[in-house]
Amino acid sequence: MMRFSTLIKHPADWMIGADSDSAVVLTSRIRLARNISETPFPGWARKSERIDTLSELRPAIEALPEMKDAFSHQLSDLTSVQKQVLVERHLISREQAARSEGSATIVNRSQTLSVMINEEDHLRLQSIRSGLHLQEAYELISTVDKQLEKDLPYAFDHELGYLTACPTNLGTGLRASAMLHLPGLVISDHIGQVIQGIGKLGLAVRGIFGEGTESLGHLFQISNQSTLGESEQMIISRLERVIGKVRDHERNARLKLIEDDPQMIADKISRAYGLLKYAYLIDSKEALTHLSLVRLGADMDCFPKGTLQLCDALLMDIEPAHLQHHAKRNLTPEERDTQRAEIIRSRLQNLSSPAISFV
Repeated sequence: MMRFSTLIKHPADWMIGADSDSAVVLTSRIRLARNISETPFPGWARKSERIDTLSELRPAIEALPEMKDAFSHQLSDLTSVQKQVLVERHLISREQAARSEGSATIVNRSQTLSVMINEEDHLRLQSIRSGLHLQEAYELISTVDKQLEKDLPYAFDHELGYLTACPTNLGTGLRASAMLHLPGLVISDHIGQVIQGIGKLGLAVRGIFGEGTESLGHLFQISNQSTLGESEQMIISRLERVIGKVRDHERNARLKLIEDDPQMIADKISRAYGLLKYAYLIDSKEALTHLSLVRLGADMDCFPKGTLQLCDALLMDIEPAHLQHHAKRNLTPEERDTQRAEIIRSRLQNLSSPAISFV
């Protein structure tokens, strides 16, 4: 089994697998909610029942070929910082992090597949891919789901589909989502109407850590809201179509900004670079905003190849729990701001100043 330190030392495949789509669509994620029949949902179950369910489910997950040498831990065995690191990596939910005995998480070596046991449902299966690759993420999760369904008595109704703790997940139990970087639409002030249009199509737009969180660093999550009455393929293809359109809107917004106000964009990118490279104190929100602009500059060929991946790794490594794990102790907010600035300065040390060709 993989240790926590090994898991954190290696960046997830989806954090370093940037392709042509990744400049706008960072990641694609598929999540399936599943429950075991004749067993109380985790929220209603007594502690002893949750522990029994865990002991039934955990060996079945660990036995999957995809989970060879995986990271597998009960939540009660992890510190609050370790749990928060897993939240920041999008490997467990904030709800799962609040749970303890009778709850566990299992993550494969490449961090592209994770399973939460006894979160809101008995099982939450999740697959993450870089770029716009929802279909690939679904194929992996579907393979795992089919293997588990052979051995586990899933709670299923022929009219309602897969039974879930929350009625909004009934049916397929599938949530498909993508994380998008939309600085062009935000800077040009078109993000409001795009979000409104997405809402009219029955899709949800959320912040960086999902429901109830704000958008930081011009990052937005788009996901399906309905899971009942549509097949998995219908949900995925509808979402892919919408995300493809949003990506095109963002690309057009970036081109229009260069065309209409090149000096303003050059100024934003250059200031962001200067602040990140030379700041000695920087809070999370400011750092994410400036990294977003350097990331935008990387897409506009202002920085060398590989800058996109550098920004993506930093987006994760400067989060509060990652900083505390790195420091091996709890840090005050002021200490985090100092440490964050230090990490950014050292990573950007060899990054040359932006070569602005469009002014």
